[in-house]
Amino acid sequence: MCTSAEITKYTTAKLFNTVGKKTPTFIRFSTVGGEKGSADTARDPRGFALKFYTEEGNWDMTGNNTPVFFIRDPLKFGDFIHTQKRDPETNLKSPTMMWDFWSLSPESLHQVTILFSDRGTPDGYRHMDGFSSHTFSLINAKNELFYVKWHFKTKQGIKNFFREQAGALEGTDPDYSQRDLFHAIKEGKFPKWRVCGRSCRKRTRRPYHLTRSTWTKVWPHRITLLVEVASWNEPQSGKLFLRSGAGGVRTAQCRARHGLLAG
Repeated sequence: MCTSAEITKYTTAKLFNTVGKKTPTFIRFSTVGGEKGSADTARDPRGFALKFYTEEGNWDMTGNNTPVFFIRDPLKFGDFIHTQKRDPETNLKSPTMMWDFWSLSPESLHQVTILFSDRGTPDGYRHMDGFSSHTFSLINAKNELFYVKWHFKTKQGIKNFFREQAGALEGTDPDYSQRDLFHAIKEGKFPKWRVCGRSCRKRTRRPYHLTRSTWTKVWPHRITLLVEVASWNEPQSGKLFLRSGAGGVRTAQCRARHGLLAG
């Protein structure tokens, strides 16, 4: 549900044109490196993808639970993702393969340091933030251009596992995150997020090392503004679908037919 008229300063998109307006939304959570049946609590980024069913068409946004990623050049993605999967020779995970790629891609350092902190092992899907990662452009009624990165801030509070806790759950309850999400929704404890946009004008001066479209750096807070524009609220009717995603990645999908927020 749109909660602030502030967003109309930046865009003419109709899903934001009225405070209180509701837009049906589909959200998909996932791990990245694992295959079907892999443990939910493994040290791994978490996918945070959304589809907004707006009156102007469907808006797809793919993101993660971290504001940055391992690479800048999209041509590297094929090589990167293969290093996170199993070695074709041994069919085993290969830390050597992973670190070989990261060490040869210095732009990955920011994401690697996040991954190997407690943020790399979130306590389920409900207690993590989401980020668009990519930079989007918005145009307002005056034809002014703004750049924005979308942030989805959990209202459940951030909770992460220590390494020992996550490792123990991999053996005792590998479906922990899906189980937690399913039962929370079944019990009426619908997860909620605040939708915020971190924006800057096209002509905003920026540090020499920063490009607005960068995927490996966080925008400096002193030159950008974080504005809350909406909230993902309790659905009028919620359903949970669990299935294997493309490439064997395990996904937890939560769909609400009415009342979910658009961001």
